[in-house]
Amino acid sequence: MNLVNLESVSHAFGPKPLLADVSLGLEEGDRIGVVGRNGGGKTTLISIIAGALKPDSGRVTHTRGLRVGALSQRDQFDPDVAVKDIVLAGRAEHEWAGDAAIREILANLLADIDLAAPAGALSGGERRRTALARLLIEQHDLLILDEPTNHLDIEAIAWLAGHLVQRKSALLVVTHDRWFLDAVSTRTWEVVDGSVERYEGGYAAYVLAKAERARIAQAAEERRQNLMRKEIAWLRRGPPARTSKPKFRINAAEALIANEPPPREAVELLSFASARLGKTVADLEDVTLHAGGPASGPLVLDQCTYQFGPGDRIGLIGVNGSGKSSVLRLLSGTVEPDSGRLVRGRTVRLAHLSQELAELDPTRRVLETVEEIRKYVQVGKKEWSASQLLERLGFRGEAQWKVVGDLSGGERRRLQFLRLIMNEPNVLLLDEPTNDLDIETLTELEDLLDGWPGTLVVVSHDRYFLERVADRCVALLGDGRLSMLPGGVDEYLERRAAGAALSARAASAASAPERGGQDDQPAPVGGPTAKELRELQKELNRLERQIDKLGEREAKLHAEMAEAASDFERLAKLDAELREIAAQKESAEFEWMTAAERLEGQ
Repeated sequence: MNLVNLESVSHAFGPKPLLADVSLGLEEGDRIGVVGRNGGGKTTLISIIAGALKPDSGRVTHTRGLRVGALSQRDQFDPDVAVKDIVLAGRAEHEWAGDAAIREILANLLADIDLAAPAGALSGGERRRTALARLLIEQHDLLILDEPTNHLDIEAIAWLAGHLVQRKSALLVVTHDRWFLDAVSTRTWEVVDGSVERYEGGYAAYVLAKAERARIAQAAEERRQNLMRKEIAWLRRGPPARTSKPKFRINAAEALIANEPPPREAVELLSFASARLGKTVADLEDVTLHAGGPASGPLVLDQCTYQFGPGDRIGLIGVNGSGKSSVLRLLSGTVEPDSGRLVRGRTVRLAHLSQELAELDPTRRVLETVEEIRKYVQVGKKEWSASQLLERLGFRGEAQWKVVGDLSGGERRRLQFLRLIMNEPNVLLLDEPTNDLDIETLTELEDLLDGWPGTLVVVSHDRYFLERVADRCVALLGDGRLSMLPGGVDEYLERRAAGAALSARAASAASAPERGGQDDQPAPVGGPTAKELRELQKELNRLERQIDKLGEREAKLHAEMAEAASDFERLAKLDAELREIAAQKESAEFEWMTAAERLEGQ
């Protein structure tokens, strides 16, 4: 059954048309992901479908009695109303407590929120989860969600995807989280240049289908260009010849030239040269760290020893409140450890992209903000001015003279990132770098980081981005350590489901009675001492480096064997060395597993 129909819908804000003569339909059971550039018209489209915005022209038809539930990007509540009254809408306790579906929603979205607390006391993320919980508890024929994953951690995003797939209602969702799009969408709409392009399948299918359309369009364009060259040559054979040619053919050729499309505006990020890194980047030695200062906040690290090496690409995972941002601030030198020490290499040139944008002066203009870092930068053999770089990052013409305070969140994020990389760092600490960035910008950022040779530590709830740019994942599980996750995000979610990952605050509260007088108590009988645990962690790090080196040698041997395919004598020697390397690697991996199991068991 058709739920919503749009017929020849057009809408514009000022001179810019966001939708032009759009006709489409949304049917019962559809789960549609909406993608497109920031400012391209995604929110306008879903607002028109929801009935919250009237189009300039065209007609929008809803089926009779359609129940529409919408989640906007802004969550506005009466600050004096309790959370339970917002979410449960006056339901009696026995009514909602006896409903398993409602209990599941509350447990996964509001477990750490006091339902009796007033809405005015909630943080931005808590307000978002409150609005989402209220919407999901109600019954709708069509759910329209605008950036539902904002402020949700990886676990909550995974739960939400599973929940939406199980619901019977139709779904229309705008999000930049590509993993989420793939998990929930059966169709994809791309809002581009005032039209809506439709694709079957989720994000991965959309990318493949769009690439195929681009290939076909390129072939057609090549044929058109060949025809255009012939026509131009024909037209230019001389004024006498031109005047004698059939008028219709001259008009056709001129129309062909006149319709030459302008180059598509693309956000482009540049890869800057990185300064050389030494062997030491950042070593944590017996570091204890509390969020908020010594012993004044939740415990994040407890006598932790860990090494961040050159070329490491690490994704830092943990529940909200586990202390991920605190670890990045520790590495950047913004905060000092309560005890222990952080050893930073002499060659380290560090850049830290934080979640806050406060360091950008809202009164300065975009170009001035970049030029105060550097007016010119050498990229390869070419020197670029700040203005040229801004233009390649999407700040064209007058946009460079905008006041920073007037920029959107995504524009400010791009500007902040450009300022960082202009200093040519060799260590990047990225705290939620994907916030407010559209998919096109995200892919450009990933391309940049793919070829970037320095050390990278990234905190992100965007699972697709995390798995794309990081080679390995490390987690804060509430035990005061940085734990390796060989299985990546999937392993983290398994541990969360088993109750093995806590926020720093929850872990501190749970272990406070046990830690009372900890310094005065001997180690438990039969268990390793703190020193032994630290030695075990060092051994684990050593084995990881050994396994990496053996893996690199193994890959080189395979390449050498391929080159020596006809030299049987050399091939035999390489094969013998390969067998020896494989045996060493297997032994090292066994030692690593043994040490990891012992460490995890404590």
